[in-house]
Amino acid sequence: MPSAAPVRGEDRILTLDVLRGFALLGILLMNILSFSMPAAAEANPNVMGGTAGANWWAWFLQIVIFDGKMRAIFSLLFGAGAVLLTSRGGPDTADIYYRRNLWLMLFGMIHAYFLWIGDILYYYALSSLILYPLRKLSARTLIGVGLLLIAIMSGVGVYEASQLPVLRDKAVAAQKLEKEGGKLTDEQKKDKEQWESRSKDWVPEPEKIAKEVDAYRGNYAANFKRRVATVEEWHSGPYYSPGSWDVLAFLLLGMGLYKAGVLTGDRSVSFYAKLLAVGYGLGLTLNATLAWRMAAANWDIFASWYAFGFYQLGRVLVAVGHVALLVLVVKAGRMVWLTSRLAAVGQTAFSNYILDTLIGTTIFYGGYGFGWYGKLERHQLYYVVAAIWTVQLIVSPIWLRHYRFGPLEWAWRSLTYWERQPFRLSALLPPEEELLVPVGDGESLPEHTPPDSANEQSLPTPSRPELDRD
Repeated sequence: MPSAAPVRGEDRILTLDVLRGFALLGILLMNILSFSMPAAAEANPNVMGGTAGANWWAWFLQIVIFDGKMRAIFSLLFGAGAVLLTSRGGPDTADIYYRRNLWLMLFGMIHAYFLWIGDILYYYALSSLILYPLRKLSARTLIGVGLLLIAIMSGVGVYEASQLPVLRDKAVAAQKLEKEGGKLTDEQKKDKEQWESRSKDWVPEPEKIAKEVDAYRGNYAANFKRRVATVEEWHSGPYYSPGSWDVLAFLLLGMGLYKAGVLTGDRSVSFYAKLLAVGYGLGLTLNATLAWRMAAANWDIFASWYAFGFYQLGRVLVAVGHVALLVLVVKAGRMVWLTSRLAAVGQTAFSNYILDTLIGTTIFYGGYGFGWYGKLERHQLYYVVAAIWTVQLIVSPIWLRHYRFGPLEWAWRSLTYWERQPFRLSALLPPEEELLVPVGDGESLPEHTPPDSANEQSLPTPSRPELDRD
């Protein structure tokens, strides 16, 4: 088999790069909260960050438009990348695929343990290990299985929310019995402990918040110790845990949507217009209604858990709405000044993702950083986001004028193919006929063709209301 070589820039699929760049920038809107304040404050602004004025609107727009939706798009594209990478046959396709994801797993572990607790790379790599045998399933099957997992998670979320008042009542009864000197059964002890744990996680005690703030404002050893304890617990969870389902569902959905031509812009304008109308019409309405209920209840645990029960449904609807809007913009050739920059960010998404971490932890962590953890109000965090976006939208296109890949993309590719890849644009490439190896995220295949009109009608339409979740 011919040796591995980078795919030329003209062979990339523009819509995938634009979507990836958009998702990468959007993810920072959520990650900035994790960089800067305790985890409990991300969903409950009563904990830290402010609940009035600009802070209220920052929380509201975050929940309605961005929370989980940008990661959903990124996951869809990672699933599409799995199809892209394995679409060209060859004796070492499986070897390349698994080597690529095992290296990504290592990158993710380094990122999670040594830099930031919110890493997603490890979970992408872990979930991808079971995708290879599924690569030849039809678009209909992949979309169906992805939606099924999303529907199951939605059902579980709603059920758990409905049982929270029941758990509270059992815990209160157990506490009363305990105060009266009665002996609790094992089940009563469990109910009491579960309720106390969930209550304290939603509204942590001031001492717990203070310890977390001190740890991240402290030296590197202090925040490393705190981070390791959590990451070890998360990474040691079972492969079939809900967190893994979350990623896997969208990877499968992304594989199917790529095969159906949805992510590549191959469907008709009317298809994307309908997808946009359903995704935004249902998703934004649902999310806004639930967010309003949360705020009206002053982020009470019951109203909030009820809202989060519908998280996956609202998430997938708005995510596909975002996809449809961006594809329509690209297909129309509008806002090229922006889409070209988004595409550059998308081509260097791995490097920009880690750059976000380096900048975010430097600003907010102590030790090697400035120690601003917990010092900014919620709305003030988005000034930081805007500054980072500006840097990435300016620097990424400039970088790609001189280099074929971002620095981490180049390292990852070289490790995957176990051969140093050309880095500078001035480096010579092998003849085009030698480019016969599987390609990576965002790179097109010569045999990639849009679905014909008959096929388009027969494929599952992801704009239906049945798209419940993430």
